[in-house]
Amino acid sequence: MDVNGLAAIVTGGASGLGRATAKALSDAGAKVTIFDLNEEAGEAAAAEIGGTFAKVDVADEASTIAGLDKGKEAHGDDARILVNCAGVGWAGKTVSHGEPLALEQYKKVVEINLVGTFNCIRLAAARMTQMDILPDGERGVIINTASVAAYEGQIGQVAYASSKGGVVSMTLTVARDLARDGVRCCTIAPGLFLTPMLEGLPENVQISLGAAVPFPSRLGDPSEYAQAAMFICNTPMINGETIRLDGALRMAPR
Repeated sequence: MDVNGLAAIVTGGASGLGRATAKALSDAGAKVTIFDLNEEAGEAAAAEIGGTFAKVDVADEASTIAGLDKGKEAHGDDARILVNCAGVGWAGKTVSHGEPLALEQYKKVVEINLVGTFNCIRLAAARMTQMDILPDGERGVIINTASVAAYEGQIGQVAYASSKGGVVSMTLTVARDLARDGVRCCTIAPGLFLTPMLEGLPENVQISLGAAVPFPSRLGDPSEYAQAAMFICNTPMINGETIRLDGALRMAPR
């Protein structure tokens, strides 16, 4: 898919992986709408790339529809590209000091990371399937964000690993559901990346974490996630696949 001139949505686009991807899409000529709850950072990110910002709760139907409508109004068409980067990573063990993990905390992580991802997929895809077919035979492409925790969740990651495992598991099914309409669906599963969650750690801790990656032995840069997202956009045969982006890292229990 040639993204030049096409409308795109990036959820969680105010920072980290989402912001880097929004910039990469814009640099390639896409008209980008950023979805995020952080208005100040979202407006700044949108202004930086000449895009549009919409304050959206990805797990809420009405909020997401309003965001899609705002993007269409700003860019003259519905989005053919959706990149789901919105998510949270709150920690909590199944049982800690004899107390079970709060069910509401578990539900909230799954609601944002998994339900929110699917909510954006279903609403954006419904619009993509009604659009004209592009010269390459496609109507749209959807890229989700999982994590290596989907495969090797660490101690304290039960909710996060569950949510990201769900994203991995639905990727092929969504791709199959949308295949006859010419809409692809893939997922990227990053390892240790320098996102806001890790930027707050001391530098020596960041270096130590990066050293655990076989090669390259460092934290991933958000621009590398963006490169992978662009590769998926530009390669029609990649469909229904989850790509680990982790430098051959396999997470230890803790």
